[in-house]
Amino acid sequence: MTKGLNTAPYWLDIDEPTHFPNVELALTEPDGLLAVGGDLCIERLCAAYQHGIFPWYSDGQPILWWSPNPRAILFLDDFVISRSLRKVLRNQNYRVTIDTAFDEVIQNCAQSRKDSNGTWIVDDMKQAYHELHTAGFAHSVEVWQDGELFGGLYGVSLGGAFFGESMFSRQNNGSKIALAYLVAQLKKWDFGFIDSQVYSEHMGSLGVINIPRKEFIKRLNIETSKPTRMGPWKFSVEPVCANRQEPFTS
Repeated sequence: MTKGLNTAPYWLDIDEPTHFPNVELALTEPDGLLAVGGDLCIERLCAAYQHGIFPWYSDGQPILWWSPNPRAILFLDDFVISRSLRKVLRNQNYRVTIDTAFDEVIQNCAQSRKDSNGTWIVDDMKQAYHELHTAGFAHSVEVWQDGELFGGLYGVSLGGAFFGESMFSRQNNGSKIALAYLVAQLKKWDFGFIDSQVYSEHMGSLGVINIPRKEFIKRLNIETSKPTRMGPWKFSVEPVCANRQEPFTS
């Protein structure tokens, strides 16, 4: 990740939290590295997401800001519910909530991303997104069974765009259940897409595709011109293949 760091085009000014360079100036190696430094205050994070930029770095590094090309994106109508996931959604031996256990979700996501190099969800990131959640911009979806959290996801919302940050599962399909419920709710609210940042085969199996960064920015500008639905959120719909017999309790 640090290759090319010394030639990154911009060091951010700590006193100008809303200023970012044009994403077209991002490096191609490493792909998408745009800026370095600054901080993780709410104002800077919101400005970053509004311009198609996100932070991603590890312990011991300065804050690195990215805008990769191409960009991985999930159009809500393209979300793929496999036969096995459809069966799980119908059985419903679980409970799904939203914005009820944000800190627990992000902690689980950090644990699930640990390897020999640690995790990019470092303590400063946890604190920054906790503050975004408290301010109403960051949201979590939680999947419970017998009172235990076994899956979930979190991300940031601006206008009609949801920026997915991370997911986790302690059991099969935990994160997929969370995503299915989030997609259903975002469609109800006329959101345009979920930003998945960087493509993976796993996300591709769920309907995520790569699009050119220029196209992403055009769509992003349309979606972020809509009013932002501030948190805490509440579920009002569920996936069409679910057959819940009792009302939501979130």
